[in-house]
Amino acid sequence: MEKIRCHINFAHAEDNLDERRECWCKMDIYVKPKKKAAIVGKKDITVKDIADVFAEPEIQKRAESVKLLTTGGKDGVHLVSIIDVVKAILATLPGHSVINVGEMDTVVSIKAQPPKKWAAMKWLKVALVSLILFTGAMTAIMTFHTDSQMGTVFQRYYTIFFGEEVERPYIINIPYSIGLAVGIIVFFNHFSGKRLTKEPTPIEVEMATYEKDVEDAVIESLSRQGEKGK
Repeated sequence: MEKIRCHINFAHAEDNLDERRECWCKMDIYVKPKKKAAIVGKKDITVKDIADVFAEPEIQKRAESVKLLTTGGKDGVHLVSIIDVVKAILATLPGHSVINVGEMDTVVSIKAQPPKKWAAMKWLKVALVSLILFTGAMTAIMTFHTDSQMGTVFQRYYTIFFGEEVERPYIINIPYSIGLAVGIIVFFNHFSGKRLTKEPTPIEVEMATYEKDVEDAVIESLSRQGEKGK
């Protein structure tokens, strides 16, 4: 009832700034923390750096500027829980109600200086990874066909359908090779840097799952370190 009365009073308090401020003091502050935040070149980490905030503009600005921790200009990884965020906001804005609509814990990765970018090293990594992937895929495909005796199967197919035996049935080998390439392109949803559909690719799904598992492991590890430090 108090919130409903507040909204009604606020609608009729456009000309009374003090009444509007009193009304807003009874309204909620919604906070949506991220699961991971990467921050570069900042000594003081505020709520805005790790979470989205929604409230009355003046209150929102004050809540976003609340300081959560100081890095001291050093690299590191910190764990900020929603309890830390709520305590910090209420210490600056007492009397408000803070509602969490996001993550319970946030992993804050801090870099004192932006990492240096080396174009040559980047392309060298791309070339090395491409070579490894190409060699691995090629080896896997060849060993699969060798184990399954695909060549002999194609020869038998040719004999069944055309009534004669040939050593290299190109009329089957060529369409099969094209179909294999098309199947790989469709499955991975990429061709020459272009996405075929808007859906995430299997690699993107696996990478998202991997990143989620890593973040969960980091949160658990930092939580244990925090418990030991108490």
